[in-house]
Amino acid sequence: MTRRVFLSYQHRDHGRAKGFDLMRHSPHVKAEYSVRHLLNPVASTDDAYIGRKIREQQKHTSVTVVLIGKDTHKSDWVRKEIEWSLAKDSPNGVVGIKIDKDATVPAGLEDYGAEIIDWTRPSNVETFEDAIERAALRAGRGSAISGSAAGGASGCGRAA
Repeated sequence: MTRRVFLSYQHRDHGRAKGFDLMRHSPHVKAEYSVRHLLNPVASTDDAYIGRKIREQQKHTSVTVVLIGKDTHKSDWVRKEIEWSLAKDSPNGVVGIKIDKDATVPAGLEDYGAEIIDWTRPSNVETFEDAIERAALRAGRGSAISGSAAGGASGCGRAA
């Protein structure tokens, strides 16, 4: 059973976002989630167009995972991605993963009451999977979907 998640992150954390995405491809990790994102930035400076591309990646996802780095709380794009996730016809569950020890949790995550887990504490990938599943169930997204339809491109089609 696989959950489809949208990965949101601040541009400066691109390398760690790639690491989170790559984790599910390891032959030593049994990851039960597929990721949609914009790891390859949208080739545009038109904010409306970039926003449409991000929302396209959020379609058919049930959870938004926000990687919380040192400057994530300052990112307007991450704030919008959280808002768009919660405003979907069937809202996404939201979970935050702190990738910097002293990172400030973005206000949208605090307002929603999202579970925040520490990137450095999990003893295995199941810690992430369990948090993703709890977020989906909290949002009323029912049981996990079968198979993987991982797509695309995260939460970072922009540089801010």
